[in-house]
Amino acid sequence: MATNKTQATQLPLSQYLDAIEDLARKEDCEALVKLMQKTTQQPAVLWGNGNPADISSHMVGFGQYHYKYASGTEGDSFCAGFANRKTDITIYISAGFEAVPKLMAKLGKHKASKVCIYIKKMADIDQEVLAILIKDSVKTLQKKFP
Repeated sequence: MATNKTQATQLPLSQYLDAIEDLARKEDCEALVKLMQKTTQQPAVLWGNGNPADISSHMVGFGQYHYKYASGTEGDSFCAGFANRKTDITIYISAGFEAVPKLMAKLGKHKASKVCIYIKKMADIDQEVLAILIKDSVKTLQKKFP
């Protein structure tokens, strides 16, 4: 079976945050670390290929679960996380948003895909709503993958 390229690493969070050149974006990412740590009650862990030279491609994850699908595919992932990307901050909430359209409508200025929320800055969103979405996602994942 193939191994996921994205794994939890031992790289320090400070290395990831220090690589963010835009000061406002760095402050938003630091605020997001605090919000996600408080919400998940889990420490921040860098996920990626473990190559410090490629630190900007990593993600910051909180919590961990092991998944196994009927197809036999299995692996580990974080319960919630984010990544600083070129045009936005991508927030990963693995449980999806189909069940919470009212919360998504209250979130604020964002774009979304099936399991990602894309924001330009933390000031654009309601952080309390984001915390609720994160908690809901973690609970859903814990039920689905105990």
